[in-house]
Amino acid sequence: MHDQREQVRPLAFPSPILHTPTNEGAGLDETGRKARKARNRCCALWCCGCCGASVVVIGVTILVLFLTEFKIKNPEITLNGIRVHQLFVPGIGTLDNPTVTVNSTLTADISVKNPNIASFRFQNSTTDFFYDGETVGVAYAPDGRVKAYSTERMNVTVDVLAEKVFVGTNATSAALSNGWVDMSSFTGIPGRVNVLGFYKQNFNLKLNCSFTLDIVDRTINNIDCHSDVQ
Repeated sequence: MHDQREQVRPLAFPSPILHTPTNEGAGLDETGRKARKARNRCCALWCCGCCGASVVVIGVTILVLFLTEFKIKNPEITLNGIRVHQLFVPGIGTLDNPTVTVNSTLTADISVKNPNIASFRFQNSTTDFFYDGETVGVAYAPDGRVKAYSTERMNVTVDVLAEKVFVGTNATSAALSNGWVDMSSFTGIPGRVNVLGFYKQNFNLKLNCSFTLDIVDRTINNIDCHSDVQ
């Protein structure tokens, strides 16, 4: 009986293993802080990289615009034609008094082309007509504006009064007898292009033309023009 009681005695349970949760939690917190710092550094570097790339892209874009679209180009002036509205020729004169009186009303059709991104504002302009180096008429045009990438046309009308034009050579006398007169004109248009209010440039458009006034047909022929921009 004694042996049986000894056999049914409950066995002793092993002692539980002691753990230190506090120390393990501290290790995990330290690892988490390091991971967060690493993520923050990566985010900061990524943000700095994006900002730097954006600044570079914006700078390159502005540079390209200033070298292309914002770069100020020279406006262009062109003579499209000259029309004769009135022409009165009393006579060519005599051998003793080789003079000719030509009263005519001429209209010059002039175009100003602006190839810039900003408008071209021009001041009052003049167109002088010459015969044999002498001024025989002056036409005036008001100030105005040519829009960006546009062309503006203007008509200037002048009364040409070429009285007492002395014929100095036989060739000139023959030309008058045949019914034509060589003339020339000069047009000057000052103006300015202003880009964004801080990039400005002044221009002085010049146009020199020579042409033939046909007294018989009352037309303008042989127009030859040369433009210049300063």
